[in-house]
Amino acid sequence: MEKKLLNLLFCICICTVPFLFKGEKMRENLVVFFSKGVLATLVDAYVVGTKRVAYPVRPFPSIFKTNLIYDILFFPILSVIWVKISYNDRLPMILLKSFLFSVPMSIGQWYFEKNTKLFKWEKWSIFHTFGSVCFTLFTIRGFVGLIKKIDLLKNKQPSTE
Repeated sequence: MEKKLLNLLFCICICTVPFLFKGEKMRENLVVFFSKGVLATLVDAYVVGTKRVAYPVRPFPSIFKTNLIYDILFFPILSVIWVKISYNDRLPMILLKSFLFSVPMSIGQWYFEKNTKLFKWEKWSIFHTFGSVCFTLFTIRGFVGLIKKIDLLKNKQPSTE
C-alpha cells in the first residue's frame, strides 16, 4: 500500500509541474522550487541523521535515507503554491495562510505515521512537523521577499546605456 501511495504522490506532483511553471513569475517559481528542495533535503537529512524520523518505505532505499518524493517534489511544489497565493500579502495574511498549509500537513503526517509505514517518528511529534513546515515556508517566503526587493532596486536604477 505504501508504494502505491508514493507512486500516486509522485504522479500528482509530476502532473502539477507544468501548471506551476508558466506565466510571468516563472523565474521566481523556479527559484522557490529549487530553494525549497535544497532546504527540505538539508533539514530532512539532519532529522533522519539524528534518528528523529525514519522513512521505512522510500524510493532508492539503498542510496538515500530520506524520501526524495517529499523533499524534491512534494514540499517544493507546495511551497510554490504557497508563495503564489501569498505573493502580495502582508505579514498577518501570510501567517494565516501559512497555518492553512502547515496545520493540514502536520495532521496528515501524523495520520500517515500512525496508519502506514511511510514515516516512523522516534524523537518527533506533530508539533515538530508543524514547526519545521512553518520554518521552511517562512524561510522561502523571506527569500522571495528579498528577491522582490532586489528586483525593485534594480528596476529603480537609471540605465547607463
